[in-house]
Amino acid sequence: MRAHQLTDPVCHHGEGPVWSSSWGGLRWVDMLAGDVLGLLPDGGVSRLHVGEVAACVRPRAGGGAVLGIERGFALEGPDGSVTALPPVWSDSSVRMNEGGCDPDGRFWCGSMAYDQAPGAASMYRLDPDGTVREAFGGLTVSNGLEWSPDGSLAYYADTATHRIDVFDYDRDTGLTGRRPFVRFPDDGNPDGLTVDSAGGVWVALYGSGAVHRYDADGRLDGVVELPASQVTACTLGGPDLDRLFVTTSRENLAPDAEPPAGAVFVADVGVRGLPVRRFAG
Repeated sequence: MRAHQLTDPVCHHGEGPVWSSSWGGLRWVDMLAGDVLGLLPDGGVSRLHVGEVAACVRPRAGGGAVLGIERGFALEGPDGSVTALPPVWSDSSVRMNEGGCDPDGRFWCGSMAYDQAPGAASMYRLDPDGTVREAFGGLTVSNGLEWSPDGSLAYYADTATHRIDVFDYDRDTGLTGRRPFVRFPDDGNPDGLTVDSAGGVWVALYGSGAVHRYDADGRLDGVVELPASQVTACTLGGPDLDRLFVTTSRENLAPDAEPPAGAVFVADVGVRGLPVRRFAG
C-alpha cells in the first residue's frame, strides 16, 4: 500500500497523531516547536503552542486534553487554556517523548535524553488525581505505547533496542513481564505505534519510509510506503476508524531534501482501529 499526502509539510518534527471525535478529528504535535496541531474541516491546520516541547496529546474524559510537555505534564481545558503541572524532574538534558492512556484512564509518557544517552530515560504515569510516579527506568528513546483491544497487553518501543516489546497489563500491578514481540535489524528503528481492533500492531519505522503491520502473533502482514523517510508515528482514524494517518519529520534534513517531509499522510487500509482511550483526570 502507498500513503498519499494529506497536509502541507507543516512540521519540523511531526509526531503522535491521535483521532478523537471529542476534538473533531485528527490532532498531532510539532514536537520540538512545542505545538499541538489539528486538522480543520477545510483541510487547513490549526496550531496551539503549549510549551518548549509538545511530546504527546490525548483527550480528557471531560473535554480538552492531557499533554506530555518538556519535563512533565500539562492539562488543556475544554476552553483551550493550557495549565502546566509541576515539573517531574529538573534535568534539562532530558525531555518527554511519547505515551498513551491505559484502559483505566491513566496517562503514561516516556522520556529520552536530547543526546539519546543510553539508559537516561524513564516511563512515568500521571493518575487522574494528579499523582505522578516513575514506573520504570533504564530507557533510551521511549516511543510508541498502546494497549491491545481487551486491555490485557501493552505494546511498546524503546527505539534504541530495535524491538517492539509487549507487557502484561493490570490496573494494580501496571506494566509487567516485558518481553520481545518483534525484533528488527540494527538499522530498524521502531517509533510510534498503534493497535487495531483485530489486535494488529502498526509501527512507524523511522528512516525507512514505511509503516509495518504485525498480526497478534508478531508476523508481518502489511506494509504502507511513504515518500518521506523519517516516518514517526501512526494512528487509525476517520469516521470508520479505517484510515491510517502517519506523521513525518524534517529533523536533520537538508532544506531541499524530501520536499514532502513534515507533512501528514493517509492510507485507506481496510482495518478498523480502536477508539482512543481517554485520560480520566
